[in-house]
Amino acid sequence: MTVLLELFWSFFQIGLFSIGGGYAAMPLIQHQVVDLHGWMTMQQFVDIITISQMTPGPIAINSATFVGIQIAGLPGAIIATIGCVCPSCIIVLTLAWVYFRYRNLSVVQGVLGGLRPAVVSMIASAGLSIMVMAFWDSGNISLDPSMVDWIGVLLFVGALVGLRKWKLNPIYVMIGAGVLGLVLYYLTGVRYAG
Repeated sequence: MTVLLELFWSFFQIGLFSIGGGYAAMPLIQHQVVDLHGWMTMQQFVDIITISQMTPGPIAINSATFVGIQIAGLPGAIIATIGCVCPSCIIVLTLAWVYFRYRNLSVVQGVLGGLRPAVVSMIASAGLSIMVMAFWDSGNISLDPSMVDWIGVLLFVGALVGLRKWKLNPIYVMIGAGVLGLVLYYLTGVRYAG
């Protein structure tokens, strides 16, 4: 029962403070799941985030479901998901009422303008954490070229070029990167750290 309460409270806090959507929630999820409670290693966390991005639905809710099921089975998945969704429902209903009532005030516009840079920094922080885990198996940046996962770097650069230069469909990029990664890791005999 204690674990279920901890799951609910952890994901309630994540749902409460994840302003800016799922990508902004990743550092909060990492703090609760990896750093604070030690329910998962950083590598397991990266795997959960990867799976959460591939499945339909918001990343934070998918992460709550996956973490909950790993920690406490089906009841854990249900409790963690409810904990993640509950504050969002309360906040959205409250903000919708406030926004429609006071939307023309400059204070409201100022608050929204002030939140934008914070959201961008949270997304960048999450992206950099995942990139470090993808490029260096140890999870720590190293200048030693033998510590770099060059296949991961190649897949990242290829996906980035495909998405930005040729505007490829992200679904095709994910499928292509997954298949190409499987083939390259298999052919080179490199064992992925996960």
